Amino acid sequence: MLSVSDAEAIILNLVQPLDDQRDTEVVDLLAADSRILATSVTSSLDFPHWDNSAMDGYAVRYQDVQHSSTEQPAVLEIIEEIPAGYQPKSTIQPGQAARIFTGAVMPAGADTIVMQEKTHRQENRVFILDAPKPQEFVRHKASFYQAGTQLLPAGIKLNAPEIAVLSAAQCPQLSVYRRPRVAIFSTGDELVSVDQPLQSGQIVDSNQYAIAALVRQSGAEPLILGIVKDDPVALEKVITHAVAIADIVLSSGGVSVGDYDYVDKILESLRAKIHIRAVQIKPGKPLTVATFPTPHSPLYFGLPGNPGAVLVTFWRFVLPAIKKLSGITEGWEPVFLKVRSHDELRSDSKHETYLWGKLHLIDGVYEFHKAGGSHSSGNLINLAQTNALAVLPIGKTLISPQEEVQVLQLVNQTFHVMWKNHRVT
Repeated sequence: MLSVSDAEAIILNLVQPLDDQRDTEVVDLLAADSRILATSVTSSLDFPHWDNSAMDGYAVRYQDVQHSSTEQPAVLEIIEEIPAGYQPKSTIQPGQAARIFTGAVMPAGADTIVMQEKTHRQENRVFILDAPKPQEFVRHKASFYQAGTQLLPAGIKLNAPEIAVLSAAQCPQLSVYRRPRVAIFSTGDELVSVDQPLQSGQIVDSNQYAIAALVRQSGAEPLILGIVKDDPVALEKVITHAVAIADIVLSSGGVSVGDYDYVDKILESLRAKIHIRAVQIKPGKPLTVATFPTPHSPLYFGLPGNPGAVLVTFWRFVLPAIKKLSGITEGWEPVFLKVRSHDELRSDSKHETYLWGKLHLIDGVYEFHKAGGSHSSGNLINLAQTNALAVLPIGKTLISPQEEVQVLQLVNQTFHVMWKNHRVT
């Protein structure tokens, strides 16, 4: 049985990122949010585009005002007013100034801005009451970015700041990686869909819905293939189809050692190479990971059937694989934090154990609160509203209240923040 770290290393080594030639598409900037940039971007524009003012005030020559004070102010003639978007018409000569506003173009001849709070105006004259620093409050052309150099690198996720930069650089369309395609199906004679009435012994297939939501949150495209009965012929047909259409295949159930667990045998019959059969993790021990001898070599994850185990193994193993596949060059590894535990945490010490709960911020320190109720892998109910998994390593049976614990931060979950007795969620 593999350790969690060894299983993670095997999985990430198997993942080949999307190709920057074959697996790209062009999208409009307004549709680029959360996409992965496939090619680096340069701009023909300097930032700032021209020398401009960082303050409302007066554009002056430094040598005219360098000795100004309240007792002996420099007195300058105002020859022009320059709002933002206006092209200055005059050149500032000795003894002159221009009224200027934030973002406006610096007039020729001026090299410094005096903020208006340090001036006094009388009609067309301005009194400079305090000496500025040389070139103070001037934003120089190309000081933020020089035209022709790399603006944004390939392999980054485009969030609001990047979208803002690209719009300012006048990039209306972008080359991005296509979304990874993830085929999803559940196995088991006992499963029914959410719209079917339950009979004795049946359970609703929650796994398919949970996995589809997680896949969408990861930026990938879920391909829903439904429920497959515990029938080898039906399973082989679905697996063959899934492998043909997807980059990653996720099945839940059928990977243990029961009489009706057929997935591993079918994978072998399809000439798949099984790299992982079990991991020393709780919940989630029966985990199958395989690859196929096909041109695009999809990665197959046979996840456990219990809903708690499905979510834990997705967060721990599948999500990093999807991120790496998507073309992100860094930041696809799981994010672990060291925080204080509010509760007593226990494990059997034989497995790397994951307990779900919430992170709270209390007096500036994050604290993990274990979810109430049973932490059985079959208990789906207390997983709702959680945002972190506490990790107890092999050999660790107990973490006491107020002791430090490592937690896995869950993707797209909101921290519940608490200050003393007041909670904001």
